[in-house]
Amino acid sequence: MWLFMLPSVLVMALVLLYPFLSALYYSFTDYRLGGPPTRFIGLDNYTGLLTEGRFWADLLNTIGLVGISVALQLVIGMALALGLYGMTRGVRLVSILNFLPHVVTPVVGGIFLKWLFVGRWGLLDATLISFDIFPPDWLGDPFWARFTVVIADTWKFMPFLMLVLYAGLQSFDTALLEAASIDGANWWQRLRYVILPMMKPLILFVVAIRTMDAFRFFDLVYVLTNGGPGTATETITLYTYQIGFRMLEIGRASALGMITLVIVAIMVAGLIWFMTRRGREAF
Repeated sequence: MWLFMLPSVLVMALVLLYPFLSALYYSFTDYRLGGPPTRFIGLDNYTGLLTEGRFWADLLNTIGLVGISVALQLVIGMALALGLYGMTRGVRLVSILNFLPHVVTPVVGGIFLKWLFVGRWGLLDATLISFDIFPPDWLGDPFWARFTVVIADTWKFMPFLMLVLYAGLQSFDTALLEAASIDGANWWQRLRYVILPMMKPLILFVVAIRTMDAFRFFDLVYVLTNGGPGTATETITLYTYQIGFRMLEIGRASALGMITLVIVAIMVAGLIWFMTRRGREAF
């Protein structure tokens, strides 16, 4: 068995373990590309970041964007999955059309959405102006920039949740729904007391996966707003990129990556604990 696992273990060690250990080591140094020789500085990078106002502002930005976008994706994805589950014809065509945004690479999707939301001459603004509606500055106003980023992430990744939840509904025991209908339960009661409790493990899985993935907000934000206006949409990963590849401070960037890893692990562990602790009442 170990011989069969060896190739996968070697690949994982090469692409995951080695970069992780390297980042962990560099996080305790003042390593700077093209700078003086590297020195071990202990926890200075961590204490410096944790006492920095920009770090906490970016963390709150990231948590807000992730929380709103994942919740929106879950609601829309579940609604579409239930719609597909209730359809008798055209399920494959509708599911393929809904899944297309997820196939598009984030950079290409970001360029398309920027062309859609850019001020004055963008497709959305041009359409609204033709109806004598003055549109907001989607990418230049802090509130609307956050709104645009959430919509972009939802458009890009909601199909993943829809497809996984729809697959879960297909394996659902229809006898429970039939029994609930016979007992006089309406559609909301069947959803609330039958479907959601049975789907709880799958919902927990997709929410945890999307939360971990969404915390790496980078591609869409970089293309759409580059963290602007100001730092209104700057996320932890975008700040890490700026520290590492613009300021060339690899030590600080590695420390910020380690902090992000701990935050995401705590969030996902708390989410799993909350939903498994409360059981059926979690919904």
